[in-house]
Amino acid sequence: MQPSSLVGYVLLVIQVAALATGAYAFVHAAIQRPDAFTAAEKMSKPIWLAIIGGTALLALVLGPPVGSAIVACAAGIYIVDVRPKVLDVQGKSR
Repeated sequence: MQPSSLVGYVLLVIQVAALATGAYAFVHAAIQRPDAFTAAEKMSKPIWLAIIGGTALLALVLGPPVGSAIVACAAGIYIVDVRPKVLDVQGKSR
């Protein structure tokens, strides 16, 4: 296996993982109540859907290195910061 093809496979795996994380974050944000976002003192639900969906589309356009980083950052911020507070407001926290 040539090094360039190995790098291509690694970038593909990173791209798929980043897009899967973005898809999870988008679906999770989509099924939450809109008032939970404002009650948690976070940006509104449509804004988060636009951020996560837009970065996922941008990741498809830009390609693996840059696009993966952008969608991973947006989805990561949602999953780590917004998701727990939204769930806590709804009484669904762990």
